[in-house]
Amino acid sequence: MSTVINGGSWESAGSRPASAAGAAANGSGPSRILVAVEDLFFLAKIQETARQLGVKIQVAKSAADVLERSQAPPPPSLIIFDLNGTATKPIATIAKLRANPELKRVALLGFLNHLQADLKLRAQQAGCDLVMPRSAFSQNLPALLRRHGQAEAAE
Repeated sequence: MSTVINGGSWESAGSRPASAAGAAANGSGPSRILVAVEDLFFLAKIQETARQLGVKIQVAKSAADVLERSQAPPPPSLIIFDLNGTATKPIATIAKLRANPELKRVALLGFLNHLQADLKLRAQQAGCDLVMPRSAFSQNLPALLRRHGQAEAAE
């Protein structure tokens, strides 16, 4: 699977239809963002960035929580995983999400520490659309949230 990052936006050449990635951006689809991040520093960074942008996010604290929240209508437009998490069991959870036909169009993004090529490969094989180092994730976070999120006031 190849992934291209352009000015903070991303497109995946994976199995997910191209229109799914932009569904939230044009207002025609779901706009919920689910965050499966245990690292309190990164979670705070995501929450603060979302607050500044007026984008609504939900936090999942376990693998079961991710699966339960992802199946509540409407499905999220994006699920963000810290691939180094333990409680969210990211690789197994990603595989379960991809096995659910109703969730095939949900964009899955994972971030990890640099030099974790094996973990990156396992995440991609499980069905993660985009895997990026923490530094790139931090740099692209506002654009990613804008693209997939919807302002809270609009709901």
